[in-house]
Amino acid sequence: MKDLVEKFLSEEDKAAIEAKVQEAEKRTIGEIVVMVVPFSYHYPLANILGGMLFGVVAGVSVALITGLDTMWHFLGFFVLSFVLGNEVIKRSFFLKRFFVTGSDMEEEVEEAAIASFYKKEIYDTRDHTGILIYISLFEHRVWVLGDKGINEKVGKSVWQEISGLITAGIRQKRQVSAICRAVERCGDILEKYFPAEQDNTNELDDSVIVGH
Repeated sequence: MKDLVEKFLSEEDKAAIEAKVQEAEKRTIGEIVVMVVPFSYHYPLANILGGMLFGVVAGVSVALITGLDTMWHFLGFFVLSFVLGNEVIKRSFFLKRFFVTGSDMEEEVEEAAIASFYKKEIYDTRDHTGILIYISLFEHRVWVLGDKGINEKVGKSVWQEISGLITAGIRQKRQVSAICRAVERCGDILEKYFPAEQDNTNELDDSVIVGH
């Protein structure tokens, strides 16, 4: 699964994003964290649904071809095909997407982003001005979260705008430049309300977080 992230961002790409984070944070007391995960949830129901469809199609096809069309023969073919189909769907992001609804993906990405916000202690900055840019590759979703300090100054539409900027860049296969622009935009917002101070300290790691 980590290979998916490595195909999405090379080591040079991560270094470029990290440099952009450092550049943006020089202008503010706020913190910006970029996190990229292969998926936000395993979606086990998708494996079951895919396996069932595979089992029914394969069971009927084999029964028609071989002429072994009794209920017991069908059940035997179905069970074997279900197990095989379940394993195939489990290992294929492309096929699994056909068995997951957009609303389910939206919900799981939001939940995982919020969990990561607390797990990575982005909430624990001095003035509560941390921002998480969370990118989930399987779902093709981006979620941007700001801590309560910055959320008192800006509305949700700002985070949606930044999410859209990254999503559009990914579609155009310009993910690195899009993420860097998003980081710069976050830096602009933080600088406006929380400019750098003399005792400015780096409270969170600037490296791109990979995985959960």
